[in-house]
Amino acid sequence: MATASAAIVSPTTHVATVAELPWVEDAGKVAPKDARDLSKIFFDRLQVLEEGTRDYQYARNTLIELNMSLVKFAARRFRNRPEPSEDILQVGTIGLIKAIDRFDLSREVEFTTFAIPYITGEIKRFFRDTSWAVHVPRRLQELRLELAKATEELATRLDRAPTTAELAELLGLTTEEVIEGLVASNGYTAGSLEMTTTEDDDHSGGLADRLGDLDPALQGVENLHVLKPLMAQLGERDLRILQMRFGDEMTQAQIGVELGISQMHVSRLLTKVLDRLRQGMLAESTI
Repeated sequence: MATASAAIVSPTTHVATVAELPWVEDAGKVAPKDARDLSKIFFDRLQVLEEGTRDYQYARNTLIELNMSLVKFAARRFRNRPEPSEDILQVGTIGLIKAIDRFDLSREVEFTTFAIPYITGEIKRFFRDTSWAVHVPRRLQELRLELAKATEELATRLDRAPTTAELAELLGLTTEEVIEGLVASNGYTAGSLEMTTTEDDDHSGGLADRLGDLDPALQGVENLHVLKPLMAQLGERDLRILQMRFGDEMTQAQIGVELGISQMHVSRLLTKVLDRLRQGMLAESTI
């Protein structure tokens, strides 16, 4: 067959060519019209290939590459979104793959017409499910969009901000449902703790600088409170060893000389008393 583009090589000129399909060297360089013509050939062949085979994967992957321009076209509508364009293209590609897997030539519909709604729908679903700072039910996410459109329409018509009752009447909802949707809309964005304070505020810096935090000394106070009755149960020698080791910061060898015992004996005594205190604190924390 004649080549439709310089990016296509005749089946007889490439050892990896799949039977009865042209070998597309670089699908990204194929002109749009040629891509449409080639897509029809690949879709026709894809319907009779066994899923999971090498031939099937080649045909499917080539269809994805040939039609990536559809993803880029659909993504242009969302170029002003704060989400990275790479993420939008990736999500749009998922929609393209779904369209390829569900397309049927017998419907006599152009693949472009069939695929665009899939791609756009996948991108919109991505925004709806991931763009919210706080997760809310999908029903309320969709209601937010309806309320935004209704608010804009009424504001233009009335030359003022619409009331809750006016929004409810336009959308055929109760005022309670409109209020629920408006409250849920607050979850779409979240303020950063690093945001600056208002001009009326006497404090400078971000909000995070003004929020309290746990005092690390509180843990020490709690530990001392638990240790006090446990220490009262120790013998005089154990208390003396603890004082010399942790109060006077003496080494085990120095303690041994002071008490007239070996360093090894001091180590065993320290380990025993510390284990006793540790077990007592653990038992207290589980009460």
